[in-house]
Amino acid sequence: MDEPTTLDARGLLCPLPVLRARKALGALAAGECLRVLTDDPAALIDMPHFCAESGHLLLEHADAGDHQVFTLKKKG
Repeated sequence: MDEPTTLDARGLLCPLPVLRARKALGALAAGECLRVLTDDPAALIDMPHFCAESGHLLLEHADAGDHQVFTLKKKG
Protein backbone atom coordinates (compact mmCIF):
# COMPACT_ATOMS: atom_id res chain seq x y z
CA MET A 1 0.00 0.00 0.00
CA ASP A 2 1.30 3.47 -0.87
CA GLU A 3 2.08 5.95 1.88
CA PRO A 4 -0.93 8.25 2.47
CA THR A 5 -0.79 11.93 1.61
CA THR A 6 -0.31 13.92 4.81
CA LEU A 7 -2.17 17.09 5.70
CA ASP A 8 -0.67 18.98 8.63
CA ALA A 9 -3.57 20.92 10.13
CA ARG A 10 -1.91 21.48 13.51
CA GLY A 11 -2.55 24.96 14.83
CA LEU A 12 -5.85 25.29 12.96
CA LEU A 13 -9.16 25.40 14.79
CA CYS A 14 -12.64 24.19 13.84
CA PRO A 15 -13.79 24.12 11.09
CA LEU A 16 -10.46 24.52 9.26
CA PRO A 17 -9.05 20.98 9.74
CA VAL A 18 -12.19 19.46 8.18
CA LEU A 19 -12.34 22.06 5.40
CA ARG A 20 -8.68 21.45 4.53
CA ALA A 21 -9.25 17.69 4.63
CA ARG A 22 -12.20 18.04 2.25
CA LYS A 23 -10.06 20.05 -0.17
CA ALA A 24 -7.15 17.59 0.06
CA LEU A 25 -9.45 14.61 -0.52
CA GLY A 26 -10.82 16.35 -3.61
CA ALA A 27 -7.35 16.19 -5.17
CA LEU A 28 -7.00 12.44 -4.52
CA ALA A 29 -8.25 9.54 -6.61
CA ALA A 30 -10.98 7.27 -5.24
CA GLY A 31 -9.55 4.81 -2.75
CA GLU A 32 -6.47 6.88 -1.91
CA CYS A 33 -5.75 7.75 1.71
CA LEU A 34 -5.17 11.01 3.54
CA ARG A 35 -3.48 11.30 6.92
CA VAL A 36 -4.61 14.38 8.85
CA LEU A 37 -2.57 15.73 11.77
CA THR A 38 -4.51 18.08 14.04
CA ASP A 39 -4.35 19.45 17.55
CA ASP A 40 -7.89 20.86 17.47
CA PRO A 41 -9.89 19.16 20.27
CA ALA A 42 -13.09 19.50 18.20
CA ALA A 43 -11.59 17.21 15.53
CA LEU A 44 -12.38 14.22 17.75
CA ILE A 45 -16.03 14.87 16.93
CA ASP A 46 -15.73 16.71 13.62
CA MET A 47 -13.56 14.28 11.64
CA PRO A 48 -15.72 11.16 12.24
CA HIS A 49 -18.85 13.23 11.56
CA PHE A 50 -17.34 14.58 8.32
CA CYS A 51 -16.53 11.04 7.15
CA ALA A 52 -20.00 9.74 8.01
CA GLU A 53 -21.70 12.62 6.18
CA SER A 54 -19.44 12.60 3.10
CA GLY A 55 -19.08 8.84 2.64
CA HIS A 56 -15.31 8.72 3.16
CA LEU A 57 -13.98 6.00 5.45
CA LEU A 58 -12.27 6.79 8.72
CA LEU A 59 -9.68 4.02 8.72
CA GLU A 60 -7.79 4.95 11.84
CA HIS A 61 -7.60 7.46 14.67
CA ALA A 62 -4.55 7.66 16.90
CA ASP A 63 -3.44 9.88 19.75
CA ALA A 64 0.10 11.09 19.05
CA GLY A 65 0.58 12.92 22.34
CA ASP A 66 0.31 16.58 21.42
CA HIS A 67 -1.93 15.95 18.39
CA GLN A 68 -4.38 13.51 16.80
CA VAL A 69 -3.80 11.51 13.62
CA PHE A 70 -6.76 10.56 11.42
CA THR A 71 -6.38 8.34 8.36
CA LEU A 72 -9.19 8.78 5.85
CA LYS A 73 -9.88 6.81 2.67
CA LYS A 74 -11.55 8.66 -0.18
CA LYS A 75 -14.89 7.18 -1.19
CA GLY A 76 -15.41 5.58 -4.52
